[in-house]
Amino acid sequence: MDRLPFLDRNALIMMWQRLTVKPDVVQWYPYELNECGEIVANACPSARRQIVLTDVYVQLNERLGHLAAMSVAVTTLCFGIMVPDVVWMLPEKWEDFDRDDPVPFVPDLCVEVLLDSERQQNIAHRVHAYLEGGAREVIVVGPDGKVEFWGAEGLRQTSMFEVVLSLDSGYFEVDGAIAEPNGVRS
Repeated sequence: MDRLPFLDRNALIMMWQRLTVKPDVVQWYPYELNECGEIVANACPSARRQIVLTDVYVQLNERLGHLAAMSVAVTTLCFGIMVPDVVWMLPEKWEDFDRDDPVPFVPDLCVEVLLDSERQQNIAHRVHAYLEGGAREVIVVGPDGKVEFWGAEGLRQTSMFEVVLSLDSGYFEVDGAIAEPNGVRS
């Protein structure tokens, strides 16, 4: 089977814009576009995952300033248009584009929460796409609540942004079962 050619940023953003004005074409939420402009459907996040990613969003806003956002489409160099769970970037970067369109670059910090997510299977690809596209750090919250910090040099022991996440262990899987609530993981 022949693979479609890779699209550049502008072509990907134009494809995204066409899809958003035709909601009957895209019946999935959220969706992404691969590097060829093909729709990649993602399952809707569970309430448990939404609670955790909201908690991450709130903690980033408290630590780094109110410049984080949830489920923002970003344009990468090697994958197409992806939708990280949470992003953060410097204030001047928010001013440089039309915020109704996908961000035409990758923000400084991207977060993926892997609870009930099919993204576990391709998280290495996602982390690579964000870092190659300009992210300074990628935070991955695993299904067990383990928090990893990734940079261009690989896995880091701590966040370059001095982020420490305190997450309730009751939302995570321990040995295949949900942990007891109210325990805090960091």
